[in-house]
Amino acid sequence: MSSNDRLLVLLLLLALLGACLWVLLPFASALFWAAVLAFASWPLMRLLTARLNGRAAVAAGLLTAGWMILVAVPLLLFGFNLADYIRELTVLINTFRLEGLPPPPQWLVDLPLAGDELADMWRALDEQRMAMFATLKPYLGQVGNWLLARSARIAGGMLELVLSLVLVFFFYRDGPRLERFVQSLLERLIGERAEHYLELVAATVQRVVNGVIGTAAAQGLLALIGFWIAGVPGALLLGLLTFALSLIPMGPPLAWIPATAWLFWQGDYGYGIFLGIWGMFVISGVDNVLKPYLISRGGDLPLVVVLLGVFGGIYAFGFMGLFLGPTLLAVAYSLLSDWVSEPQLVEEPSASPAPQREAREKQTS
Repeated sequence: MSSNDRLLVLLLLLALLGACLWVLLPFASALFWAAVLAFASWPLMRLLTARLNGRAAVAAGLLTAGWMILVAVPLLLFGFNLADYIRELTVLINTFRLEGLPPPPQWLVDLPLAGDELADMWRALDEQRMAMFATLKPYLGQVGNWLLARSARIAGGMLELVLSLVLVFFFYRDGPRLERFVQSLLERLIGERAEHYLELVAATVQRVVNGVIGTAAAQGLLALIGFWIAGVPGALLLGLLTFALSLIPMGPPLAWIPATAWLFWQGDYGYGIFLGIWGMFVISGVDNVLKPYLISRGGDLPLVVVLLGVFGGIYAFGFMGLFLGPTLLAVAYSLLSDWVSEPQLVEEPSASPAPQREAREKQTS
């Protein structure tokens, strides 16, 4: 085959690859999350396949159904109840606008030092509610548009999550075949170091997955405790919902903020304040402490590389950057380490002639 023919074949292959990527681009995010989920739970898939005597398709179906129940069902229940939450919030705002606030609760008045001042602020807010609503009226439309845009993004994220849970079945079923294909492709590109970089990527992704799932489990448990103490009905369901929402950015407030508003609407101001503080500083605050700690555990990479990859990846790529960022930095760090160590391996044989020359001089003397 002549060089012109090879160039033409290469161009055709590149055009075919670009067309395939264009076709898969709308599903890139769903495919990415399905791959991460399948990778994170692959030990469970291997165990279940062994228990089912090697029936990988049945094991993949059971695991996919389990993920549907654990993640998708609480999100769907939240979607069905979202309209009720919005309606109750609208009624609460209209009641405050027309009837005003109830008298200050006695526990607020009895607070030491600041009880009287807080009660006066409560009454002042009640007296100035009409002026406050008149001031806020021009901004209500902007707030409504912002909420509508956020609701559309949340709905799109839920649909993407459901699609990922459907695609994860195929990653479970065809996982070994995909692994062999990727390994052979990397071996063709970079040679004998392919297995090393596959293990590096796998270890990095596993650390991030452990941090994400572990933090979500902790947030769900803390939310369950807070809902149970505050006496919110359906605490277990709300705890599961918090776990599911913890997998998306700024998800947990979508569970505890409506519960806090419901407590205020019922007149349980003390528990409402407690749940608001608990949700802001405990449920949502643990994400900033526990996730970096779990991600940084284990592995040979420096802690700063992983943390910079996590936070920089989120800033650059969004939530997908939580996995892409540390993986890219880990591969780059390993490549640079290999490149720096190569000259040392080359110089070691060249250092041997000096002692050999000294030995020959001693023999001749």
